[in-house]
Amino acid sequence: MPNSLREERFSIETTIVNILIILLMSTGVIFSLVTALGLIRLPDVYTRTHAASKSSTLGVLCVLTATFIHFWLIEGIFNTQMIVAIAFLFITAPVGGHMIGRAAYMSGIKVAEETVRDDMEGALKERKKRLMDNKTTEQ
Repeated sequence: MPNSLREERFSIETTIVNILIILLMSTGVIFSLVTALGLIRLPDVYTRTHAASKSSTLGVLCVLTATFIHFWLIEGIFNTQMIVAIAFLFITAPVGGHMIGRAAYMSGIKVAEETVRDDMEGALKERKKRLMDNKTTEQ
């Protein structure tokens, strides 16, 4: 049993939790910096959406997880809204990035010259052909 409040505040468990929080926060900041660099340096909308959706999601998730751990283990407040926010972000951000990329492709925005292959091109041509065949059979 600690003799004073100061000894209790600087226990080994608190130190380990604080190290975990610092690591998660630092990881989140690094992922956010990678996102910013990706948005500036990458050549086209598709690679930029990839950077924005994947690495920013991981960055924000790390920061939110560190915040949740701080309030739960240091402050003693269990926040279910933070868990819901983490789950919602984990599910919706990659889906949103995918939908933005798909909408850009469907609207005709070209891929960068560095792109090795375009898997969507053949599928899109086949889909358009099928739609045209269905229209002709209906008439």
